[in-house]
Amino acid sequence: MNGVAAAGRRGRGAGRAGEAVRAVGRALRSPFSGTARGIRKATHAHGAGESGLGKLIELHAVNGAGDVMITVALASTVFFSVPTDEARGRVALYLAITMAPFALLAPVIGPLLDLVPHGRRLAMGCAMLARALLALVLSAAVVSGGIELYPAALGVLVASKAYGVVRSAVVPRLLPPRFSLVKANSRVTLGGLLATGVAAPVAAGLQFIGPRWPLYGAFVIFVAGMFLSFSLPPKVDSAKGEDTALLAADPDHLHGPHRKPIRRPGLRTVGTAVTHALGANAALRCLSGFLIFFLAFLLREHPLTGQSAAVSLGTVAVAAGAGNACGTAVGAWLRARAPEIIIVTVVAFVLGAAIVAAVFFGAFLVACLAAAAGFAQALAKLSLDALIQRDVPEQVRTSAFARSETLLQMAWVVGGAIGIVLPLNGPFGLSVAAVIVAAGWLSTVRGLLGSARRGGRARPRVA
Repeated sequence: MNGVAAAGRRGRGAGRAGEAVRAVGRALRSPFSGTARGIRKATHAHGAGESGLGKLIELHAVNGAGDVMITVALASTVFFSVPTDEARGRVALYLAITMAPFALLAPVIGPLLDLVPHGRRLAMGCAMLARALLALVLSAAVVSGGIELYPAALGVLVASKAYGVVRSAVVPRLLPPRFSLVKANSRVTLGGLLATGVAAPVAAGLQFIGPRWPLYGAFVIFVAGMFLSFSLPPKVDSAKGEDTALLAADPDHLHGPHRKPIRRPGLRTVGTAVTHALGANAALRCLSGFLIFFLAFLLREHPLTGQSAAVSLGTVAVAAGAGNACGTAVGAWLRARAPEIIIVTVVAFVLGAAIVAAVFFGAFLVACLAAAAGFAQALAKLSLDALIQRDVPEQVRTSAFARSETLLQMAWVVGGAIGIVLPLNGPFGLSVAAVIVAAGWLSTVRGLLGSARRGGRARPRVA
């Protein structure tokens, strides 16, 4: 009997110990599970969960977190520690080698998405997987200083841009009921920005442990993103009700009562307001690529007053990120009111900021220009989204998004190439930036204002 009682006491003791362990586990898990539930509730609100938009928001957040891990890892490595002239030469060489195929393929990316729309989830998953593998390549290169660092880093940029092209084509397929395209894109963009803000200090902590650790973190994040890509709803890959958007004025492409085969895709059926808005956005995207590369090397040689090169780059990056977040928030608040006027205004605003920064070159004005460029790029892109939703027929809207985003990515490449080859003279470089913006503004302002006066009543015919 005593043995049985002792066994019972031991069993009760073990049971209490097990309960205590489970209670501690629940307490430790509660903050994370509560946070996860809160994030899921926010991303899936207002029908976004049922439509699949919530999953895309989460995927874009993963994309932003992975990108910032790689950015932090490269910011303080051999990528910026070799002599400036040598680094500029290598980056220019590999920009040409890596971006040239992308530039040559850009005109056919849109048509390929038109022909093989069922590959959108696969394309996004491949972009994630490519960056995961490149992160492993970079983890070895940042320690050894091998030449593979440069093509791998620029390969990450290409994969990131390819993901952006496909994501833009996916959003219209996932709109919840009574959801505007501007609101949906605002949510997706804000999700990415918030994830970037959370991941940046985590990446800095991993960098403190060792230069490889942020890249290991990026590998894990992008692998998760690859699986998340395939969790998007199957309708992402559906082409039901879609057609091809034409992007060039060619009367031979107009269809009468009997459909004729399309011989040469162009930009016509999206409407003149959209094409002018696309031109203005291309100027801002070109400016973005220019500032990234030009300021990266300029601030290495001539840091902001009283700051190190790393702090100078960080200050400008934070200013650009804050401007982008503000532009996204303002765009969501404006709810696509007068998109043509918004685009004309923000491009003029950036043009003024670039001119002032070039004439009175200084640390504060450089940061202000970065913030203005980020603000304008976000707000102008949301306004372009609004015009596409307003003027482009639904059956060609997805195609128009893929083609327009491809052109914007190419504008970024051109701007980056210009930023690399210019001499490292601040006032001169920012004068070139002002010329880039001025060209985009002067070539589109008349068409955008004319469209605004007509109230967007002119509707394109469907091809």
